[in-house]
Amino acid sequence: MNRYQIGLYEKAMPNTLSWREKLETTKACGYDFLEISIDETDEKLSRLKMPPTDRLELLRMMYETKMPIRTMCLSGHRKYPLGSEEKAVRARSLEIMENAINLAYDLGIRIIQLAGYDVYYAPSTARTKELFYDGLLQSVAMASAKGVILAFETMETEFMNTVSKAMHYVTTINSPYLLVYPDCGNMTNAAKLYGASEIDDLRSGRGALAALHLKETVPGKFREIPYGTGHVNFKGMIQTALELQVGLFVTEFWYTGESDCKQTIQAAKRFIDLQFEPQEREAQYT
Repeated sequence: MNRYQIGLYEKAMPNTLSWREKLETTKACGYDFLEISIDETDEKLSRLKMPPTDRLELLRMMYETKMPIRTMCLSGHRKYPLGSEEKAVRARSLEIMENAINLAYDLGIRIIQLAGYDVYYAPSTARTKELFYDGLLQSVAMASAKGVILAFETMETEFMNTVSKAMHYVTTINSPYLLVYPDCGNMTNAAKLYGASEIDDLRSGRGALAALHLKETVPGKFREIPYGTGHVNFKGMIQTALELQVGLFVTEFWYTGESDCKQTIQAAKRFIDLQFEPQEREAQYT
């Protein structure tokens, strides 16, 4: 039995690919599962209203390709945040949450990664934080009824850019359905900013870590940094995560117009494999 599984972030592939092509590409490049993206665009948010027949067809494709979708990156709340001071936006936020939980339940998705924002396009205030907490309580209640785990992503903003900040909400709400799904790239940037240790920060989530996003960053930049060109201590973060009994990892990077996305995806998998078991993997790729 494998000690861990590595998933592929959907946005590493062109959006023009069909679901079957995305599943087959993920399989061909050596990954164990796919992470679906539900971002703030209308196109991605419309997936939350996927008809039952389409859900069944997607399940059939997962079965036929032997490639499951096991996690969801739910970043749609950036546009419709739980902490918005506008009542209509908060209502939309909870609707998105409920629909995301229902979609996860139907597709067999275990974990929904939540964007750790109270608000994004507006100033964070004591009021937005209060509203965020109220919305979070309702969200956890919905998730627990379906047995779906919600887990905070550590973000690039001050509100929740560390595991320790996410743990404040996890310990306060104290539900088995609210955990942390950190982004090691964002955590690294925060640690460098605060003069702290990202390893110690990861350890602060002991017992509440659902998975780990493996993303490269450089100071002040949070995306589209090629693996191995930034400052993330992947080996240290991965080893610590494994010690903390984390078994799910996802390579988070973006398709940026390459003529052969498979080559980029395979190169990313090779790089990450070497961070897990250097001696064995180096022999495999020699």
